[in-house]
Amino acid sequence: MKKISGSGVALVTPFLEGGDIDFEGLTKLVNHCFDGGIDYLVVMGTTAENPVLQSDEKLAILAHVIKVNAKKLPIVYGIGGNCTAEVTAALKSTNLDGVDAILSVSPYYNKPTQEGVYQHFKAVSESTNLPIIVYNVPGRTSSNMQAETTLRLAHDFDNIVAIKEASGELEQVMKICNERPSDFLVISGDDNLTLPMIASGGNGVISVSGQAFPATFSQMVNAAIEGDFVTARQAHYKLFEVTKMLFAEGNPGGVKAALHHKGICGKYMRLPLWPISKELEESISKEILKHDL
Repeated sequence: MKKISGSGVALVTPFLEGGDIDFEGLTKLVNHCFDGGIDYLVVMGTTAENPVLQSDEKLAILAHVIKVNAKKLPIVYGIGGNCTAEVTAALKSTNLDGVDAILSVSPYYNKPTQEGVYQHFKAVSESTNLPIIVYNVPGRTSSNMQAETTLRLAHDFDNIVAIKEASGELEQVMKICNERPSDFLVISGDDNLTLPMIASGGNGVISVSGQAFPATFSQMVNAAIEGDFVTARQAHYKLFEVTKMLFAEGNPGGVKAALHHKGICGKYMRLPLWPISKELEESISKEILKHDL
């Protein structure tokens, strides 16, 4: 599971002005992440705007990333949802050649009980032989996957190998780190909480801002994992304010503005998402220039 330790990034989906997928921009983005020292790529996370992508588009994006990546970095692919039958069917029917692990979000909107969450991921586990990263993000699902549920899954299913933990609750993170199996990974889902999570025993991050600033972000993560918290703190605080700005008007509007500033891809999104305000975009650009990011 060293493949999914360190700095992962949840790739945006670049769009052209008319709404078509910008595959040239996607190529630039993958190469930018590789050149910046990112450890693995996540395709079809929330940051990819996957709810507004059709099934054939998702597969085309995955195939393009696999081609451009050329086996340089491990690839994680997002397959999740709030209909267990649909998620398990997708896992069984999707061609996952070239995919190293699955990221699967806790069911959203229906607000299942903890037992329902457990049974959902039990079915997910039984539908694939690939390693699975379960994803707890209560801000989007309206349902927190409690530490006890995460630990139960970690101990019961060999191919549930990690959690992307985005609850924002450090005590919950600490309980998981303290009671998990020795080979179970705890991955940050909150960019600005990555440093304290690693200090508590976490194993890295699946980041949004890391794709815009891969060199600085990966430096922070690697230094923290190695116990060099002086270097890690310097990089953390260099990114701290701009990272807050990236999420100020929702994700992925902020990071797309940063990527546009760097000439990697456009800032276009598909409705109902909308680009960030001109004022925030200017503030992000100034912060990037201020810290030479």
